[in-house]
Amino acid sequence: PALPTSVSHMYHRESRRSLQKNMIKFFLMVNKQGQTRLSKYYEHLDIQKRMYLEAEVIKNCLSRRKEECSFVEYKDFKLIYRQYAALFIVVGVDDTENELAVYELIQNFVEVLDKYFSRVSELDIMFNLEKVHIILDEIILNGRIVETNKNRILAPLLALDKMAERSEAVWNYLVLNRINLT
Repeated sequence: PALPTSVSHMYHRESRRSLQKNMIKFFLMVNKQGQTRLSKYYEHLDIQKRMYLEAEVIKNCLSRRKEECSFVEYKDFKLIYRQYAALFIVVGVDDTENELAVYELIQNFVEVLDKYFSRVSELDIMFNLEKVHIILDEIILNGRIVETNKNRILAPLLALDKMAERSEAVWNYLVLNRINLT
């Protein structure tokens, strides 16, 4: 027999709520001076709230001592962060997300960056922000972890690099041979 309408609606409402749970809310990369180098939000937040949130997150994470836990309760979500030299990576998640999985996700992200940039630095991130976003988008989609394999994460970016090299080679050939394109 079919569920009564009120029960059916309640089930669908709970299903939608559970779909929104267990997810990443935002991903930040911040330097020791508190400057945001990368930010990616997986839920809409207007610019004023983002600025306030980033200031609070930076204050909460950067002020902590090295021996303190890298998981911080903040308002209605958890902050998971790791420090790499002068950069902090901070991920905001809902309260049902697995902290250790996100902690390892941060490590995996940095390893992918290291593999692509050969020992990534803050300058690599600043001058190649679109590439860093491509890498992050291959790992996280709509607040969910979708890929962790380093080779599969880098495949689209390496393909783009190869296409760029080919188009540059064609352009150089045309310029060197002064071929008239008109």
